[in-house]
Amino acid sequence: MRKAFAHDALLILEDGTDERAIGGAVTVALCGELDHEPPCPVAPHHTTLKGRGARRRVRVLFATEDEAVVRRTIDAALGCGEFLGPDGATHRWVLRSSSPGAVADTERAHAARLVET
Repeated sequence: MRKAFAHDALLILEDGTDERAIGGAVTVALCGELDHEPPCPVAPHHTTLKGRGARRRVRVLFATEDEAVVRRTIDAALGCGEFLGPDGATHRWVLRSSSPGAVADTERAHAARLVET
C-alpha cells in the first residue's frame, strides 16, 4: 500500500538557472520523461522550491510503496547538479544537503491525493 512521504534538500543554483529545472530533473528521474499520462509510474510527486537568490530549499512530496528507492532516485536527480531543459538550455546547481522530511499537517490533503493517484 502506498504511503506519503516528504524529502527536503538545499541547493545552490547557478546564475541563470530556471528553478523549474529542479522539478524537471526529479520528474524525469521518477517518470522517465517530463510529459506523460498520469499516474507517475514510480511515485506520484510534487516538487516545490522556496527561497531567493541562489539558495533554494527544495521539498518533494511523494507517494510510494518503496520509500528507499524513491529517496535514492530523488537524491540522484538532485545530486547530478544539472538538467537539460526542453528549451535546450542546461541548468545547473549544487546539492548542499538532502534528508527525509515529515509530511506537514498543511500537506496532508495533497499527500492523500498523491496516495490515491
